[in-house]
This record gives sequence, structure tokens and C-alpha cells, in this order.
Amino acid sequence: MRYFLLVVLLFTNLVSEAQLTDEQFIRKIYDEALAKGQSYEMLEHLCTKIGPRLSGSPGAAAAVEWSRQVMQAYGFDSVWLQPVMVPIGTGQRNWPHCQFKKLGSETVNICALGGSVGTGAGGVLANVVEVKTWDELRQLGEKGVKGKIVFFNRPMDPKLIPMFSSYGGAVDQRANGASEAAKLGAIGVIVRSMGVNLEDYPHTGSLRYALNIPKIPAVAIATRHAEVLSELLKDDKDLKFYFETHCETLPDAPSFNVIGELKGTERSEEIIVVGGHLDSWDLGQGAHDDGAGCVQSIEVLRLFKALGYKPKRTIRAVMFMNEENGLRGGVEYANQAKLKNEKHIAAIESDRGGFTPRGFTVPTQATAREKVRSWKPLLEPYGLSDFSQEGGGADISPLAPQGVPLMGYLPDSQRYFNFHHTAEDTFDKVDKRELELGAAAMAAIIYLIDRYGLD
Repeated sequence: MRYFLLVVLLFTNLVSEAQLTDEQFIRKIYDEALAKGQSYEMLEHLCTKIGPRLSGSPGAAAAVEWSRQVMQAYGFDSVWLQPVMVPIGTGQRNWPHCQFKKLGSETVNICALGGSVGTGAGGVLANVVEVKTWDELRQLGEKGVKGKIVFFNRPMDPKLIPMFSSYGGAVDQRANGASEAAKLGAIGVIVRSMGVNLEDYPHTGSLRYALNIPKIPAVAIATRHAEVLSELLKDDKDLKFYFETHCETLPDAPSFNVIGELKGTERSEEIIVVGGHLDSWDLGQGAHDDGAGCVQSIEVLRLFKALGYKPKRTIRAVMFMNEENGLRGGVEYANQAKLKNEKHIAAIESDRGGFTPRGFTVPTQATAREKVRSWKPLLEPYGLSDFSQEGGGADISPLAPQGVPLMGYLPDSQRYFNFHHTAEDTFDKVDKRELELGAAAMAAIIYLIDRYGLD
């Protein structure tokens, strides 16, 4: 009789779980994340015990092993390392100490841009010309630029409400400024930091050197000090500036993407990916960019495990390596998926910080896009109302040619560029509840994709 009662009780519990509505199960996800969530504790360890994680660095290697052990400890069905070759930068730990001087009177805060060549011990000393647009640079021509330092001083547009749109309107000067200036004979470049507020600290980020163009050193200047420099140039067109950097990029070295998964019970060959990038710039701790996305992705799988949810499809959490200065992890993941003929039905990335959830970017494919938007009534009670933008993040973008629907977690963007690529991107800037709400939001959308697919 005791055995019979036990069987009846177990059967009753299974039926009860099966009869939960979508609204009820999403509520359970949020209850678990907000009452017993572990994303904040994970992020604290990643940021304060490991710290900066420039790809190829000891910090990045430590983060790989840490995330592997964490996912194993949570009991995910499979956890493995996916090898990837990454570039190694050196000398970046000196970036916060670099200073950019007007000889004899002014000091401003700079940092080298990612991938920049160094100046060497002699530094760079030259006159400065200021431009805000590519047309202004071209109008100066070789006569106005040769032998000088070009100062790109186009600010992010504060009138735009989505801050990523504002960032997109200014970041081309950081990415391409060095090569465009070098074509005209410049010997160095200063770029206004990618921040909308006036700040005393600089923002780094990658540049792209064009083929067959001389590589010249490039630095970012704090936004407040960009204003100072601009005012000084108005008073004295013959100002000479000096800066010195000692950064270089070494040959590629081995690293890893870290992957954990829950195996699907019905359609295990269909894969849903959720991920963030494990590497960071080494000015700060990489808390918002992108420690938050990594721990939220791990937390999605942990939430399902804690709730006893058995997904129909295979769900993977991927910690991508080398997003900041190469995207090697995302490219390698997509290459391996193609080689193995894997069927990814969706990919979601969290790489916009750990702020208050607002919604998701949606797939470009019409059917998938409208299906995601049809779930808005289920998600609006949790503040998820913005499904207006299309596309996904950088790490999952190499999956696009394989026809994979791409999405992105969309938190409030207003404060992200206060911390992006700076020494200020530290654990104390992340709010526990906001981080946990984001993990729950991602778990909720993945639950719906798992149940209903996107076709």
C-alpha cells in the first residue's frame, strides 16, 4: 500500500507540472530567479576573483576553467571546451596610466585602442588637427594631415533615445580613423571616447587597420578632456602634443569557448543557443561587458534544472571567447556547427549589460519574428514590451548564413555607455535584482521557443 501511494503521489506531481499554463510556468521561472537566483554570486566571483579577461591572458584562461567547473557543478548534461585560436595583446595593463600631454601645461587621460601598435619609447610628438566628419578629413588632404596627429572629435548624439543607435553613429571613427588618417600621412590618432556623458576616464575598443596602409598608434581620450583639447586648439593652432604607448599584438594562442547543455527529450537534434562573451577589456572587470551576459546564460540552464524542466529541444549556454578583439569564438562555434551539420533553431545573446529588462531584438525571418512578437502578452507583465528591433549579437552573427534566427536580450540602454570598455565596468555597478530579472527574462523566452519553435 505504501508503494502504491508513493506511485500515485509521483504521478499526481507529474500531471500537475504538465498542466501548468505558460503563464504559470513563466511565473515559476521568475520566482526561482528572484528568490533563489545565483547569477549575482557568479558574477561577483568572475569579476572580483578573476577580474579582467583579455583574450589570451591568464585572466581569460582562469575564466574558462571557472565557467567549465560552474556548469559541471550545476549538473548540466554535457559541458565541454571548444578550442579556438585567439590573438594576444600585451601592455594593455598600462593603459590607464598613459597620459596625453600638451607640453608644459595640460594633462589629459587616454588609453590605447585595442589592436593599436605602440609608439615605442620615443612616443609621438606632433601638431594636432581636429575633425568631426570624414569629409572634413578629406578636405584637409595630405597637405593638412601629413606628419600630424588627427583628433577625431565627433560625439555620440545625445538626442537619440536608444543609446546603441547613438554609439553606432560615432564608433566608425574609432574603428577606421587610424587607417583613414594614415592614408593622408598622419603619424598618430586620438579618438573621442564612445561615451555620451562628459567623463574623466577613457573608453577603449577595437580599431581595424586596413591592408597595405601604414599602421599608426591610436588612443582614446576621455570625453571631458576631448572638450578641453578642442578648446585649446581654438586658441592655438600650433599646439604640439605628446603621447607614448607600449602595446602590441602577439601571435595567436589557443583558448576555448565553454559550452554547457541540457539535452532535449523529444527533438534533441534541434538546438537553442543562449550566450555571452567571456573575454573583456582589461581596464575594468568586464562586469556589464560581458560578465553579466555570461552568468545570465548559465543561469538560464540552472533555472530549468532547479525547476525540474525537461526541455523538448537541446538548450546550450555558450561562453564565447574573443568577441572584443577578433570574434574568433563566434566564428569557430558557427564553423563547428556547420561541419557537424547541427540544426540550430534559435540563438540569443546577452551583450548589452545587466540592466533592467525591456524586451528582445527579434529574428529577421518573418515567421519567426511574428511568432516571437505573439508572445508579448505573456512577457509584458514582467516589463518586456520592446520587440521592435531586429537582429542578434556579434557572437551569434556567424550563424546567420546557416539560416539560424538570431535574437538579443534587450535591457535598458541609457547607462550602458557610462561603463562600456572602461575602468568603471566593475561588479559594484551591477544591480542584483536587475541582473536576476534579465536571467529570468531570457529563460522565459527560451522556454517559449522550446515549447513552440519558431517556424
